[in-house]
Amino acid sequence: MTVTTARQALQSIKALGAHFKPATMNDDLSQHFKTALRHELSQCPGQPSRDSLMRAAAGACRELLATRWAASQAADRERAADARRVHYLSMEFLMGRALGNALAALGLDETLRAAFAEQGQVLPEVLEREPDAALGNGGLGRLAACFLDSFAELGLPSFGYGLRYQYGMFAQGIQNGRQVETPDDWMALGNAWELPRPELRYPVGFGGHVRVEADGSRHWQPAERLIAQAYDFIVPAHHSERVSTLRQWQASAAAPIDFDAFCRGDHAGAARHRVAAEAINWVLYPDDSTEAGRELRLKQEALLVSASLQDLIARHLNEGGALHQLGRRNAIHLNDTHPALAPAELMRLLLDQHGLGWDEAWTITRQACSYTNHTLMPEALEKWPLGMLERLLPRHLEIIFEINQRFLDELRQRVPGDEALLSRVSLIEEEGGYGSGGERRVRMAHLAIVASHRVNGVAALHSELMVQTIFADFARLYPERFINVTNGVTPRRWLQQANPQLAGVLDARLGQDWRQDLSQLQGLRALAADAGLGAEFGRVKRANKQRLAALVGRELGLAINPDSLFDVQIKRIHEYKRQLLNLLHVIARYQAIVAQPDADWTPRTVLIAGKAASAYQMAKSVIQLAHDVGRVVNSDPRVGDKLKLVFLPNYGVSLAESIIPAADLSEQISTAGTEASGTGNMKFAMNGALTIGTWDGANIEMAEAFGTENMFTFGLRTEAVAQIKALGYDPRLYVEQNRQLQQVIDAIANGGFSNGDTERYRALVDKLLGSDPYLLMADFADYLATQQRVDALYRDPAAWNQRAILNVAGMGWFSTDRTIAEYVDKVWSASTLG
Repeated sequence: MTVTTARQALQSIKALGAHFKPATMNDDLSQHFKTALRHELSQCPGQPSRDSLMRAAAGACRELLATRWAASQAADRERAADARRVHYLSMEFLMGRALGNALAALGLDETLRAAFAEQGQVLPEVLEREPDAALGNGGLGRLAACFLDSFAELGLPSFGYGLRYQYGMFAQGIQNGRQVETPDDWMALGNAWELPRPELRYPVGFGGHVRVEADGSRHWQPAERLIAQAYDFIVPAHHSERVSTLRQWQASAAAPIDFDAFCRGDHAGAARHRVAAEAINWVLYPDDSTEAGRELRLKQEALLVSASLQDLIARHLNEGGALHQLGRRNAIHLNDTHPALAPAELMRLLLDQHGLGWDEAWTITRQACSYTNHTLMPEALEKWPLGMLERLLPRHLEIIFEINQRFLDELRQRVPGDEALLSRVSLIEEEGGYGSGGERRVRMAHLAIVASHRVNGVAALHSELMVQTIFADFARLYPERFINVTNGVTPRRWLQQANPQLAGVLDARLGQDWRQDLSQLQGLRALAADAGLGAEFGRVKRANKQRLAALVGRELGLAINPDSLFDVQIKRIHEYKRQLLNLLHVIARYQAIVAQPDADWTPRTVLIAGKAASAYQMAKSVIQLAHDVGRVVNSDPRVGDKLKLVFLPNYGVSLAESIIPAADLSEQISTAGTEASGTGNMKFAMNGALTIGTWDGANIEMAEAFGTENMFTFGLRTEAVAQIKALGYDPRLYVEQNRQLQQVIDAIANGGFSNGDTERYRALVDKLLGSDPYLLMADFADYLATQQRVDALYRDPAAWNQRAILNVAGMGWFSTDRTIAEYVDKVWSASTLG
């Protein structure tokens, strides 16, 4: 999509909500808010605490937003026959704090600031008391949250659907350098933002058997019955009175306690089924290294899908929609494979509960469903054992078998005799397939593709590789289904709110319309060489760095120099994201400084943050190494401020909002061809950080947008990665040929950072020297050489600031407003259905 067509799509979608008046601050709104705030504060005994003030403010905002929610829903019902409603299904919505966003959207910042001053409190300190909603983990969930913001901003009729996790993934603590997981009890004091919807309750079943009726129809008789209760989280637009809705599901047992067991004194047994039901909502991504963990995860996905689709169908029918029109008037979007049970569940509901025939139900399903793929790694594509599905979801498994049989029969007509192709594309993976463990499994990505009218990747390179590698057979069979929609981020959260000083500079130079139309950032290009603007950028950046330095000092007791280069890598800890390559560079730099302490070193502070999955031992080893290296480097008097290494624990949205505006250098160093897109890369560049990165994911489109000369690129490209692996990659050769790399590896292996313990990192070193699947050894030399170019540019502040401004100027394309407009145009519009 070109810039022109993107703008046309944005104008078209905004027309959907054009009848909504702009959200402007006025005396009536302010007075209404003050009244609601006084009501909330009246329930706080004595002098209200910051927590009480935060909850009171949230409750008052929620009351105002609930009125807007009702108006938005009424408007959507009026245009239900003309505007297709989007239902975005995702296991994650990483929302971050909501109060500051609501105040900005409502224009009530100053009103609340004055009200808090009357209570002897200041607004920023009260805002800090709000916990992050633990409803997501990484980029997938934050993308979904950014989408909700753009749904509201663009006036798109829509619902986000997720689960109401009580403890999220986990709270990350650090003990002796090791990650320690504890429950993230973010709702301990309640959740002031959610609106319970007691009238929206849907049954969800597990287990049991399928009963065959006299007429041949089949109906599922579950052995376990739950109730999914709806809770709404409202996300406001910033430039109209529209809101979007995140509807979350809470599971509870359908049956009351076993009263006989309770009377016998078996109190735990009387409520065992209730605890089992509630456990579905306890943790995001339960550890799936055990059978029980895998079963719980499947139940979570089934609950999300079943409750959401029942809600969708009920709404469609209540609005007077005919069942045969359900697919044309409702889009069901699968955010990765986690909700890929949706086609099977929709077929079950249409066949068994609404009495449609197979062909009509399948037409509706294919009209409704679309799927976003977020990974090229086969091991990340979900596959469920047939035995587990048969035990928990027997009717769904029958339907999946029927879908597969009809799909393969169709292919046999198109490509007779090609049984190898049929085996590769079958929804059922036979014994001996990749990661099967000897079990037959359902390939959930294949189900999503077969049932969807559109399948998209999330960056140009990712979409290209998707059809060349993991989905090559499907792309040859159905080329019209596969498209690209490059990700984006919301500028309201990630620039306007996270970096208000920079936003003020942009307002002064460009006006405020960039907040709605990010393409207006291109107006900075002509100003990039302006010394005054460069100096303003520099002052804003240093102020943000001072704030982050204060946070590090407060939380970790470590003093860092705000005039040093802030080199930042914040993301999920995973081998393919190569935090370890970053650490290898830190060690090499440390060794070089020790060898030549009087050389002219560019001072650098390396900041890393991210969580490792609880069962992912190699990633947890990287976290421990980061702490071990940091302990040695940060305490060496020969180094001083020349180099510091900081690991910030419990990474989340609010921490990112403090780190990203302060970053000078953004580390986006995944092995080429492994990162689907990335959105952290966009947030950093939008805030004036330069990127050091591989030619991977959205890095490529970013470099093309603001100029490849304004990004520090390094490393093997995708084609070279494939070639070197095909020829037989031997990482030891790279170590033997590079003395600096050899010294780094030896220091780790010989216990130089682990108090002489040579066993602590043996597995890590053995993997680097043995297989090194993500080619750290091959990219090491180029990475270090590129870091030297970073040093050289940072020593010239005017040149650095000019490139930072050019980075910001090129980020107009990377707004989720443009992303959502593309989804509407290419995926969710009724015109895509044929």
